[in-house]
Amino acid sequence: MSRTKRWIAVSAVLALVVVLLAPFVWTELSEGRTPPPLGLETSTDPSPDVQEPSAGPFEVDGRWTVAPASAAGFRATLEDATDDERTVVGSTDDVTGWVEVESGEATAARVEVGTATLETGNPAQDRVLREALEADVSPESVFTLTAPLDVSEVERTDEPVELEVRGTLTILDETQPVTVALEAQRSGEGVQVRGAIAVRFSDYGVVVPPSAPVQVEDQGTVEMRLVLTRSEG
Repeated sequence: MSRTKRWIAVSAVLALVVVLLAPFVWTELSEGRTPPPLGLETSTDPSPDVQEPSAGPFEVDGRWTVAPASAAGFRATLEDATDDERTVVGSTDDVTGWVEVESGEATAARVEVGTATLETGNPAQDRVLREALEADVSPESVFTLTAPLDVSEVERTDEPVELEVRGTLTILDETQPVTVALEAQRSGEGVQVRGAIAVRFSDYGVVVPPSAPVQVEDQGTVEMRLVLTRSEG
């Protein structure tokens, strides 16, 4: 795979691991607006997707499933572009996974993102990205939790809880340790989670050749918004 295709593949697959669905992204881009970050905003300006928590006690222990309405995306910055055109954004709602919580600690988690449903607002570019990703043989990218995480505070408050998560991010055949800035908040009977991962492309062996038609800065952001529902049984 050429370096140019390698960069395209990584940019697309960064639609991982933070809901802006593809149609909304298309609308925003076609109207000349950069979509805002995925997920919760702040406790004083909450996301409209967060539901009023159900009444009564809340138990955080158990197995949680990444449910429909979850989404993931990437955000990168173009070099040598005007301020209105500097950001490249993509997203997908093909996000699955699970989280195990025991005694108030998340002990294991895995989030998988499909590579064949990525949307950037440009159908032609989407086809190139999926071909470069070899989505037929490499159908997913994966985030895996690698250290226990105390989530007991989610039981005690309806407000967003700020967390820092350690894990690994796998893009194609490259796995790197990452730290996720995370925010979790009760929503209905479940939990909504917003995450952001700072990524340096060169850490994955990615170098954009000078002759490439598009140049991006070496640092970007992976965004995700996960809707977690309690698993049956």
